[in-house]
Amino acid sequence: MNNAARRSPWAWIPTLYLAEGLPYVAVVTVSLILYTKLGLSNAEIAFYTSWIYLPWVIKPFWSPFVDLLKTKRWWTVTMQLLIGAGLAGVALSLNAPDFVRWSLACFWLVAFSSATHDIAADGFYMLALTPREQAFYVGIRSTFYRAATIFGQGVLVMLAGWLEQRTSVKLAWSIVFYIFGGLMVAFYLYHSFLLPRPAADKSAAAHVTAANIANEFLKTFASFFRKQHIGTALLFMLLYRLPEAQLLKLIPPFLLNPASQGGLGLSTAEVGLVYGTIGVGGLLLGGIIGGICAARGGLRRWLWPMAWSLSLTCAVFVYLSYFPTQNLWIINGCVFVEQFGYGFGFTAYMLYLIHFSEGEYKTAHYALCTGFMAAGMMLPGLAAGWLQEQMGYQLFFLWVMLCCIATIGVTALVTRQLRTFKINKNE
Repeated sequence: MNNAARRSPWAWIPTLYLAEGLPYVAVVTVSLILYTKLGLSNAEIAFYTSWIYLPWVIKPFWSPFVDLLKTKRWWTVTMQLLIGAGLAGVALSLNAPDFVRWSLACFWLVAFSSATHDIAADGFYMLALTPREQAFYVGIRSTFYRAATIFGQGVLVMLAGWLEQRTSVKLAWSIVFYIFGGLMVAFYLYHSFLLPRPAADKSAAAHVTAANIANEFLKTFASFFRKQHIGTALLFMLLYRLPEAQLLKLIPPFLLNPASQGGLGLSTAEVGLVYGTIGVGGLLLGGIIGGICAARGGLRRWLWPMAWSLSLTCAVFVYLSYFPTQNLWIINGCVFVEQFGYGFGFTAYMLYLIHFSEGEYKTAHYALCTGFMAAGMMLPGLAAGWLQEQMGYQLFFLWVMLCCIATIGVTALVTRQLRTFKINKNE
């Protein structure tokens, strides 16, 4: 019996997906709060943090080489060590005179390492488990990934807020990012010993060349753009989340900015509670209910309700900008509703990507779909902060609502496509 068979998946799946979720939330969400507290403008925050998202956009282009070189286990533990070093680098850079440049460089290291870790860890999951175990533990991995979001975006942000009241802002956030980095190093040490060594996890370099991998990738890439309804699919991938792509960049600054700047003036700890726990809870619940509905009714039945859910719930920030309050019950309720709507509406998006990827190159085509999904979040986010500064929060949130026309428009295109495009056996 090999090591993979002897070791219980419970010994490593929860920690593996905690390690996958923590760096992502640090780069994508916590960085927004950090730079807001350090006094950067909303235009700078949205632009810089959108560019950091680039590794998740382009990761399909280097994923074949993760298969070619070394093992998935090696890539997984090595990336955890690099991520830990990068997060510690963020902490160290905050006290440098040119802290923005150096912290962004460290965030880039974390982002590339995290995107590579995603590729390796997900591949390792499939190699180390039987198909039956993969199905059983898929909910477990998702739960612990979300737990990492709550811990990073909620608990550690609340800790930063508590520390801000007792030290300086920079020292408080340095401590928090040292904790982020220390956790990743701890995961590296733990997984170096506890991750199984499945026989199927081996380097392909001995019998596959880089040229062969590149040729196969080009063949797969070309076949993706020859798929039926590719134009509609690309529009849907890029525009379905256009409102949310802009909104997500400005929610933390809006919650943190003082009333004189049009914000709600919450403390860092309150933002950790509102956005990192209540908001994530709404997102999780929306996703769970969306999954249940989709399983029972299918994509055709739920596409329109989910599109409207993602669109209409953005209106809560229009309300908060015109009727600002520091009542946490009201703010929590509004953020919960918006995040619930996003989680519910996002289900249709993911279902579409899965079904569109069906075919000979299913795995590779799905990876390309996720790259376009990431681009759909990155590109609108680049200008979101600048737009907000030109318009103010009230008009910006109205603009976000206007962008819901794009969501509804591409949903209408996909609805027509689904009349001729077979989705699954039950529809």
